[in-house]
Amino acid sequence: MSEIHAQTVQYVRDTMLPPAPPPNRQSGPVLWLRENLFSGPLNIALTLLGLAAIWYLVSSIWPWIAHSVWHANSLKECRGIIAATFGEGTTGACWALVRERWSQFVFGFYPSHLWWRPVAAFGFLFVALAPVLFSDSRGIRRWVLFLAAILTVWIMDALGAPTAPLTWVAAIMMLAWLLSEFRPSLLLVMTGLYPALGVWLLWGGSLWSPIVVMLGFGVAYAVYRALERTSSLLAVVGAIAAAVAWWWWIGPWLVPRLNQTVDLAITRVASDSFGGFLLSITIGVSGIAMSLPLGIILALARRSDLPLVKGFAVMFIEFIRGVPLIALLFVASLLLNYFLPPGTNFDIILRVIIMVTLFAAAYMAEVIRGGLAALPKGQYEAADSLGLDYWKAQRLIILPQALKISIPGIVSTFIGMFKDTTLVTFVGLYDPLKATADSVRASVAWKGTYWEPYIFTGAIFFILCFGMSRYSMYLEQRLKREN
Repeated sequence: MSEIHAQTVQYVRDTMLPPAPPPNRQSGPVLWLRENLFSGPLNIALTLLGLAAIWYLVSSIWPWIAHSVWHANSLKECRGIIAATFGEGTTGACWALVRERWSQFVFGFYPSHLWWRPVAAFGFLFVALAPVLFSDSRGIRRWVLFLAAILTVWIMDALGAPTAPLTWVAAIMMLAWLLSEFRPSLLLVMTGLYPALGVWLLWGGSLWSPIVVMLGFGVAYAVYRALERTSSLLAVVGAIAAAVAWWWWIGPWLVPRLNQTVDLAITRVASDSFGGFLLSITIGVSGIAMSLPLGIILALARRSDLPLVKGFAVMFIEFIRGVPLIALLFVASLLLNYFLPPGTNFDIILRVIIMVTLFAAAYMAEVIRGGLAALPKGQYEAADSLGLDYWKAQRLIILPQALKISIPGIVSTFIGMFKDTTLVTFVGLYDPLKATADSVRASVAWKGTYWEPYIFTGAIFFILCFGMSRYSMYLEQRLKREN
């Protein structure tokens, strides 16, 4: 600084001022309220209108909830307790119906002494999903497995599970937790084995049957790897042929002999015993697990350069999307038996799962095709420039980006399919809504109770669907990249 400038300046600060908080109007709750609720005349009006609506709903519903009764033997007794406690003319919720019939909502007609088996299957489901859904978050995976183990063992013990299966389930859950801490990659073995374990726990019978079915996938993979260097198309056709041959001829021959060697059978439960949320979760989880890979294949087939492959994919997708799900369920329930050999016993739940999977896969294919179309052409050219073949380019470059773009649509399809599981009531299955209605009709003691069971059922559906929605948001944030 020149001397002339120093002489012209009257005051020069030689020390820094201490930092001070911003004014109240520019920070904290006041700023948040101004920016989000009262930023303009229209927003102020909408905010006041929303607050009035919330106040009206809360003031109307809260007294009904606050006067709830949980212990009663009939609706009349409920109303008597409410009148005696809060005065004549007071209304309140009678949750005693839900408390008395909760098993009907959750398990349907599943044998009560075997309720621990669906609980164990549901607990192992978290063990199977944890390494897939939370592969890069050790902390979340640890808490998911810890809570799954604690809740599974506690519920099984409360439901009266025998000591031996309770000990086995606790040991497996503890082993899964230790593997998650020290060798998380080995947890994927549990993911691969879960379909056989889940089917065995839910339906019972011999453990060898689902194991032999799973071995069919192993045989198909081995054939594919053996023929992969010859031709990709030949490898796919050979793998499919080997799996069909294994399931059609070798499996039925092998299972009885394995049963004679080592008996691993437990009590069998018929499909008509399934009901309530047990049925919805079984169909929903199976449909979600199978519709995603099938939807990816259909999306790739629809964008194929081969006219025959593209034509079949277009016909399948457009036909399924043009037919209501109820019509497909009726086909699965009534007409499918006419096309099967006489005497064939094709399980009704398996038929429904197949139809629900096909229905969801058609919508899933269009969602994924949107993600594929959103990718710039340069991504495809980059894959070609690296010398990758079609399948490696799709697996390593194209599909990871397309699936990331399609996450909201994929999860919306999952949620819609899970809620559509209530439509199985039209083919004679005992879905949660039918369990709700039957719980009221079953006894004259509960005639007139309608809101409580439907609110309970809706709350369970909301929790499950909201959980899927929150996980999709977590996945979007995890995969968020700037480029």
